Amino acid sequence: MKKYVAKRILTAAFTLLVILLVLFILMQLMPGSPFNDEKLNDSQRAMLYAKYGLDQPIYIQFFRYVGNMLHGDLGVSYKISRNTPISQLIQTRLPISLFIGGFAVSIGAVAGLILGLIAALKHDTIWDSIATVISVIGVSVPSYVFALALSYTLGFRLKWFPMLYTVQKSMGSSVLPSISLSMFTMASIARFTRTEMIEVLGSDYMLLAESKGISGFSLIFRHALRNALIPIITVLAPLVVDLMTGSLVVEKIFAIPGVGSLLVNAIQSNDYNVVISLSFIYSALYIIIMLVVDILYGIIDPRIRLAKKGD
Repeated sequence: MKKYVAKRILTAAFTLLVILLVLFILMQLMPGSPFNDEKLNDSQRAMLYAKYGLDQPIYIQFFRYVGNMLHGDLGVSYKISRNTPISQLIQTRLPISLFIGGFAVSIGAVAGLILGLIAALKHDTIWDSIATVISVIGVSVPSYVFALALSYTLGFRLKWFPMLYTVQKSMGSSVLPSISLSMFTMASIARFTRTEMIEVLGSDYMLLAESKGISGFSLIFRHALRNALIPIITVLAPLVVDLMTGSLVVEKIFAIPGVGSLLVNAIQSNDYNVVISLSFIYSALYIIIMLVVDILYGIIDPRIRLAKKGD
């Protein structure tokens, strides 16, 4: 197991390095400059390029950036908040996006599993039909529609939760955006749970388990659900990253100061350092989540790591 995990960690580290190099090259190919101010003349622009080291060859910029990043230095903003360390720009925004995204993932995963289990155990009944309809609605309707509906009903009409995000009431004001973001995750997990559980419940080894006298909670959760978890986790992993990095439209509706709006502003203003830093953070989150999923594969089903060892 240790060799299995170590190999995955090395692969993840190498992948992140390649992603960082690709981001650097793409930023160089982007049209425009962070110093497009019409008030600046050519000599002033040249001075700014020299000040920030942007006049150096790309490989020198790249290795200098990697070296600084290893020491926790993500550089400074060129345009959005000039000369402000990027770590300061994201240190208040990123935790908010991660908290709301994590909250949404938790709601969506738990509700989706319950809905999928009900649909599978009550296959071809009214409960199965209701769960299917809910899943279709969750997948089809955009999150911002749920956000507007919840904001109007639970926020404006019933006044159960704040309509806009406030730091002072961060928990309460995170409920509506989290529920809005969780709907697609809930529907996706419910659909896959239903499909996988129906297949597992009709398999030969489940019939064998029942013939041995195993039933009830033990049969469903220790045998059926465990064998259905791998495809469910595979679907959940990318959804986790999408939710934890936030939804720009939902952030706008609830006035959430997350990283989504910061990234869009950085792209529009060609603030290279901010774009690279946030894109790298997104990529790192995705790689870490997939690494955790890969390790979970080996824990849930030891045959997977044994098969890869044999390769």
